[in-house]
Amino acid sequence: MAAAVRDVVKMCDMPEDMEQDAIEVGARGLDELNSEKEVAQYLRSYFVNKYGGVWHCAVGRNFGSFVTHEAKHHIYFYRGQTAILLFKTG
Repeated sequence: MAAAVRDVVKMCDMPEDMEQDAIEVGARGLDELNSEKEVAQYLRSYFVNKYGGVWHCAVGRNFGSFVTHEAKHHIYFYRGQTAILLFKTG
């Protein structure tokens, strides 16, 4: 039996319901899609449609970032060994 994949939130500045959306939609994307680029596009599109505004998403195993984001609209988490960065800009 395979071990459960763990979600680890490293940094989050968003309401709890939005955080849960990011984790659930990110997990669904990683499970169902074929590439990190597709996952990033899927999660970004979901947030643009549901929450409006300009969202950005990066998905991968090895990247650095330094971003400016709108207050209460940022999350950085891992699902297994894959990192997901999602944030909104003004």
